[in-house]
Amino acid sequence: MTYSFLKGHGTENDFVLLPDHDGEVHGELTPQRVAALCDRRAGIGGDGVLRVIRTRALGEQQDAEWFMDYRNSDGSLSEMCGNGIRLFARHLVDEGLATSPVRIGTRDGVKVVTVEGDRITADLGVPRAYDDTEVAVGDRRWPAQHLDMGNPHAVAFVDDLDDAGDLLRAPEHDQDAYPHGVNVEFVVRRGPRHVAMRVHERGSGETRSCGTGACAVMVASALADGAGERGADGALTPPEAELTYRVDVPGGELAVTWTPDNHVLLTGPALVVARGETDL
Repeated sequence: MTYSFLKGHGTENDFVLLPDHDGEVHGELTPQRVAALCDRRAGIGGDGVLRVIRTRALGEQQDAEWFMDYRNSDGSLSEMCGNGIRLFARHLVDEGLATSPVRIGTRDGVKVVTVEGDRITADLGVPRAYDDTEVAVGDRRWPAQHLDMGNPHAVAFVDDLDDAGDLLRAPEHDQDAYPHGVNVEFVVRRGPRHVAMRVHERGSGETRSCGTGACAVMVASALADGAGERGADGALTPPEAELTYRVDVPGGELAVTWTPDNHVLLTGPALVVARGETDL
């Protein structure tokens, strides 16, 4: 069977998009097909697959016409993807399938994405912070902040981004805190409200960018800078005034804003760079 695909990225976090509006093309999207599409030598190549499908076609009960059915490059399911949802919205608006702002269903609920030219902003909702944890690479260990942006993160501040090594394997982490794996961010300070990061994403390995990871990094940095407060059971008290940080990733630059109503907004570019047909 031959079917259509598109290829795109958000700050070089790249994805294969599969238009399957009514769920009639792919049926059950198998891990094997996702892995074949994401293979960088024998396939199209990507950090994950975004199936563009109507919410009703998946049987989801969400107040959004479109659903981002996201899979990591190994075929595993993921709750959310900050760069992916911006690319997803870019595609919907460019193809005339939706107008901005766009409501998009995800496994972490409905997200609202605003497309303004090259700037695309995704409201990723309310952050949560849990007990401190620890991550390790080889014989080096760091304390880490356990944050949730709809998916789990461990944010570790390091002296140098090279300290994380080659990140060919997932950093060691607390299996009890993260029974389904975790995205691990390594962070350095660059200046006031300016940080840089590397990330190892569960199910994909090291990527050039991670949108939810950048949001987790911003919240961890703001907390360390005295803005906002951690409460009980993951609850966070937001800053009294809107707060924006620049987050540098290997693939570019993102802006993350934490609002007084306790929402985290991710802003950056997203581009569709190719389209075609495949029988993978």
